[in-house]
Amino acid sequence: MPRITTRATTKGYNLEVLGIREAHWMKVGQQQQTSGELLFYSSHEEENAPHTQGGALMLSKHVQNALVGWESHGPRIIKAPFKSKKESITMNVIGCYAPTNDYNEDAKDRL
Repeated sequence: MPRITTRATTKGYNLEVLGIREAHWMKVGQQQQTSGELLFYSSHEEENAPHTQGGALMLSKHVQNALVGWESHGPRIIKAPFKSKKESITMNVIGCYAPTNDYNEDAKDRL
């Protein structure tokens, strides 16, 4: 999804957290966007890996202070815990996607 479309989507639907699938970026990292959103992504870490899969979460400026941290769990899963107003409660946002039916059974079973 192009960056301009992603920003328009978050603002148009009043989203504070947006999950992005098939990001096709490489490695694991984060970027502060010039518009203020924080983007973190998780994909293949090997140098020769294909530019496939990969997930990302985009956070609005409003929720970034509640972010506790984030974790990559491979190219298909990304986790971000947020603190809530009640101190003892942490909300986990987990971005995950499974292989489609086009994939072979082995790929689906590995998830």
